[in-house]
Amino acid sequence: MKGKLLMVVLTLSLIVNASAVATIGYHYWRNACFTPSAPCPLNQEDHYLYQDLGLSPGQLAKMAPLARSFHGRLNELEVGIEAKRNLLIDCLGEKEIDLPRTEAIRKEIAGYQDEVQKEVIAHIAASKKIMTPDQQKRFIELLRTSSNNGRVNSPFPTN
Repeated sequence: MKGKLLMVVLTLSLIVNASAVATIGYHYWRNACFTPSAPCPLNQEDHYLYQDLGLSPGQLAKMAPLARSFHGRLNELEVGIEAKRNLLIDCLGEKEIDLPRTEAIRKEIAGYQDEVQKEVIAHIAASKKIMTPDQQKRFIELLRTSSNNGRVNSPFPTN
């Protein structure tokens, strides 16, 4: 009887320990594989990149107007994209789809997305001018890490 009880206790202990190891391993793997991309360096809500780049108060002061302008422009583009997407969805929901009209709307959306890419590139170029060479190198490393993880974040916040 004591032998069976000991076997049951040891088996339960083994199951609990294996579960704990599996859970820890899963969370380690999940965090390693799904590391979020680097936050926008000029977003006041994300202080991690500021700390990681070691920006001085003077550099931060120079970047503040860039950030306001950049995020304001992205918000304008987001409004345009959302309006065109809704229009496209409405067109696709009609009984007979007007393909030339949907193609025109698709091209307008692509134009907005092209503008977003241009704004991001111009913003990065302007931001780099404020950074020291070491900060620029670290910034590019963060961008590369961000995109290589396959998790390039949209410049638009998710709700």
